Amino acid sequence: MKTIHISIMCALLLLISLSLAAQDHNSLQGNWTLVPQKSSEIDLYGTLQLDFQLNADEIRLIQQWGRGRSFNDTLLLKTDKAVEQVIADRVFPTNVFMGLMMPVGAKRSLKASWQQKDLKLVVDESFPLRGSQGAVPVQVQHTYTLSPQEDILTYTINRTSRKSGPPIQYVLKRTGSRIAWTMELEDDWAIDSKLPEQAMLISLQGLANAEGPNLYFIYPKTWDFRFTPNVFDFLQNERHYTFTKLRNAEQALNTFRNAIKGYVVWDKEVRTSLIVAFTVAGLEQAVVVSEELIPLVEKLGVPLVEDFRGKFTGQTDAQIYSWAIDQYWDRCSKEYIVWMGGEHGTIMKPGVADWGITKKAFFNDLSTKETDSEEYALANRLLADMKPLSYVFGWHSYKKDKERDHVKLTSSYALRVEGLHTLPNMSFSSQVPASPGFVFKNNHNLVPGKTYKPKKKVYISCIQTDCLGLGAWTQPGRGEIPYAWEVTMNWSWLAPAMMEYFYSQATPNDYFIGSLGGPGYMYPKAIPPHYLPQIVDIAYDLMQKLDLNVFEIMDYSEGATVEGNSDLTREVVNTYYERMPGAIGFANGYAPSYTFTAKDGRPLLSFDYYLSPSRPEADAVADLLELAAINAERPYFLLMHVRQWSDITRVKSILDKLPAEFELVPLDIFLKMAGQKPTFEERFLER
Repeated sequence: MKTIHISIMCALLLLISLSLAAQDHNSLQGNWTLVPQKSSEIDLYGTLQLDFQLNADEIRLIQQWGRGRSFNDTLLLKTDKAVEQVIADRVFPTNVFMGLMMPVGAKRSLKASWQQKDLKLVVDESFPLRGSQGAVPVQVQHTYTLSPQEDILTYTINRTSRKSGPPIQYVLKRTGSRIAWTMELEDDWAIDSKLPEQAMLISLQGLANAEGPNLYFIYPKTWDFRFTPNVFDFLQNERHYTFTKLRNAEQALNTFRNAIKGYVVWDKEVRTSLIVAFTVAGLEQAVVVSEELIPLVEKLGVPLVEDFRGKFTGQTDAQIYSWAIDQYWDRCSKEYIVWMGGEHGTIMKPGVADWGITKKAFFNDLSTKETDSEEYALANRLLADMKPLSYVFGWHSYKKDKERDHVKLTSSYALRVEGLHTLPNMSFSSQVPASPGFVFKNNHNLVPGKTYKPKKKVYISCIQTDCLGLGAWTQPGRGEIPYAWEVTMNWSWLAPAMMEYFYSQATPNDYFIGSLGGPGYMYPKAIPPHYLPQIVDIAYDLMQKLDLNVFEIMDYSEGATVEGNSDLTREVVNTYYERMPGAIGFANGYAPSYTFTAKDGRPLLSFDYYLSPSRPEADAVADLLELAAINAERPYFLLMHVRQWSDITRVKSILDKLPAEFELVPLDIFLKMAGQKPTFEERFLER
């Protein structure tokens, strides 16, 4: 009886193991489409599709070279057993422009085997290959290797007859995966010109990307965030996306018709009606249109959900938003809100609208300046209803208030600002993960155990502020000199592939730092004290994920440097020191600020110089020489903020004009030396 039980168990185990083996093999099952930009050129046919049909130890592999003008090669294989097939066609598909042919009627021998835990299929093939001097025997090894995540297939061909040159290699993805559409937007955002169409397209993007990353826009070169063409190339070349280009708005609407449930009409005579329409778009899955675009959407059978023509005529923004709050606020997200500010008058640049629509956010551009009492009260009402530590996307209105008004008020509710109103493609980028196994790795310069002893010099280090996307990342000179870049840390989870683009493109001279004030743009002096430790903890967690060990703080809650007080209190500074134990140092300010300290060799330095984009180079050189003369003790540590519109070629030109006493050093080495010999006076904001 016991023997029978053991026999049954053995049989079951055998069946399970066979089942698991078949399941592993099945990871290759199905259709695979070529990623041409990552593959060897295919003469004439241009493309390749593979179809694997697996059954136990049998494999049917159909190779289709080309589409309309095409060649099919069907291989019938058995694993670990040689099989023979009669050659039925003379075409030599990988290199049709070479004078080589398969001899029809001859035999080819094929033997397949699984390797690397069934992530690799190897097919050894031998056959006669005919050239102009007759047939010669050729052996070929075909290797089909799956990525660990089993979504990318690399097909390599090694022929005994090919002794040199690059490998013949094709990269394929599962058919139907990583398919998206793209469109180029024009540099025209005027209400009486292209804004209506482009606003409609951006609202469509929010709907199209609700179920996955489907629609990506390439913005004009003049856009605040300059990286959209570069990230597009990265998605194609490194993340294996295949994009279809949309030619016009009608084609875009037709392509994503199923994502649209309605349309909302805004009034071109009342600019604010478009901002309210964006709120409706998210709640009702609607596209926003102006009057002249109504026939375009009705042609597709899209129903009307709201019409604002004439509704807000003669009303103030406070009246319009008060109505919108009563009408829609209860249905909107309390974790995401959008300030659709920035440009005003006849111009609007609603780059972030797709993201707000996807998140069912409430859109507004209310003033956060206290003297604008009606709008300020409404802004307070909205922000007070938000969940603490949530997100304020977009940007303040350049017409109504100041950046410092906006961030001070949002910080007072422990909310995280993610600017700007022009932030593009977030509904797409938020859904593209970093590459499997990708680790965010910074270019640290400090060597463990090495002593960094400062000399009697003027040490300079440069930080390019206003974050990666707004800076000189894609401009001339990057990589030529040591340079520090602010990282928009929330992108690590909001747009991980986009963050991967920056990290993977970094040169050894590009050094990343955390910013700005918190896990997002926040003013620590304005944050309720009981929230500050938690906020710094979240920021530090993001720093560790992104391999950052320097953090930057900016606080204009008491006015800008010239008009107000951007210094930090001892209590605020101590919170960062205590809750960021791995940080080697801190930077503070935007324009020059005056808080300095060092604790256990970890300094906090404020900027001593702000390089304005309009400052002539000769004047900037004179400024730096004068600072060095006034701060006569050596070493002197001069931290310089470079505004985003200065490219690195310009910065290098200025620094090259300084005498030998000046030395540009990487920021981490700069801070290490400053912590060892802090020649600056300790100073805090005293209450």
